Amino acid sequence: MNKFKDKVVVISGGNSGIGLETVKRFLEEGAKVVFSGRRQEALNEVSESLTGDFKAVLADQSKLEDNKRLIEEAVNAYGNIDVLFVNAGVAYFTPADSIDESHFDSQFDINIKGPAFLVKNAIPNLNDGGAIIFNTSIVHLKGFEGAAVYSATKGALRAYARVLTTELAPRHIRVNSIAPGPIATPIYNKMGMPEEAVSRMGQGFAASNPLKRFGESQEIANAALFLASNDASYVNGIELAVDGGMSQI
Repeated sequence: MNKFKDKVVVISGGNSGIGLETVKRFLEEGAKVVFSGRRQEALNEVSESLTGDFKAVLADQSKLEDNKRLIEEAVNAYGNIDVLFVNAGVAYFTPADSIDESHFDSQFDINIKGPAFLVKNAIPNLNDGGAIIFNTSIVHLKGFEGAAVYSATKGALRAYARVLTTELAPRHIRVNSIAPGPIATPIYNKMGMPEEAVSRMGQGFAASNPLKRFGESQEIANAALFLASNDASYVNGIELAVDGGMSQI
């Protein structure tokens, strides 16, 4: 229960879904956790349900000043960072011939621009031998209809992680990614699609999955803890698909 005792962990988008489950798991293992969210009410509600040493920070990953402040508040509270889980992200589905500038910019700002600058601010404050984990997606490995821009952001994040793996190797900072398949999280309610369309899409995802089900947030959180731990000391530069085999067949 103390695998991460006194380790400092920063998680973006930690107030719901995968992020929240990962916050809980790190706290259970003795970590000091700093997590962000875009809504103060959600942060307040979540904070009341958590136990352990943590700090909730109001921050929007699309805003460069918020990324800088998240790292500053983490360092001011606990010192240098051992683990950074770049988790926050958005997904909006629309056909390629129907996208507009807002659809494009909102996803690129949150899913790739924000992570790049979050990491930039974190690097000087990361302990040597630490770990960075990105939440990518299997979407850039497949050709899901309507996911052109979303897939492009996740493919860009994967490419960015590869380069970062090389750049941080001299400091023995491991960089890995988790590529979830369809996971039962609130993100599906935020896609801006009619409920019926979201339901059909979800049924299609489940039917095409070898395990015939959605994954759970806890299953992604467990993968994140593994990649951050000494158990994964020789795991570096990978993208781990946690998708029930969906991207493999």
